[in-house]
Amino acid sequence: MIDDLRRLADAKRADVLRRFFKTGPGDYGEGDVFLGLTVPQVREVARRRRDLPIADILRLGTSKFHEERLLALLLLVRRFQTEPEAAYRAYLSLFPHINNWDLVDASAEHVLGGRLDGRSLAPLRTWSASKNLWIRRMSLLATFYFIKRNRFGPTLDVARRLLTDPHDLIHKATGWMLREVGKRDKAVLVAFLERHHRRMSRTTLRYAIERFPAHERRAWLRR
Repeated sequence: MIDDLRRLADAKRADVLRRFFKTGPGDYGEGDVFLGLTVPQVREVARRRRDLPIADILRLGTSKFHEERLLALLLLVRRFQTEPEAAYRAYLSLFPHINNWDLVDASAEHVLGGRLDGRSLAPLRTWSASKNLWIRRMSLLATFYFIKRNRFGPTLDVARRLLTDPHDLIHKATGWMLREVGKRDKAVLVAFLERHHRRMSRTTLRYAIERFPAHERRAWLRR
């Protein structure tokens, strides 16, 4: 499995990825290490190795290499379809290693959102209050599962809790999820904005209203 990825390593692309994912001192991805693979390459390996035992997936999930951690999460997304409890428990154990936005965005919706369907949503509130940036982002991205099923309450609740979050990556994710709500029901988004726009960052507001007509965007930004 490791050989499958490392045969595809590309040092030049790895340099680009280190800059793109902000791995310098003090940046949000500080110290992360890349092999230099594209996401389609990692997804292809996940497709071929979808029956990898959970124990091996967990070892990949703690790798120092970003792409190996991504592979582990993609495998858990696949495994969730057949072994939801085992995949969910494995995912929770990997929380400390899910440490960049692409890792969250590729997996939280499917595993966390899928697991919470029909259950208490209290974990979303717990995760949204985490000191860990990535866990807070997971709480938002997990609600994409519900958005796609036209159930907007979980997203609106988490978004409200994170409106004053200090990190730009949460501002962007909050605006993104609100925009997705608005794509399906603009009235729901407008009602949320009417109630909360004064508390949200300009970044969140800009993302949320991105699909509005230009004159409506200008009006919201002047308020």
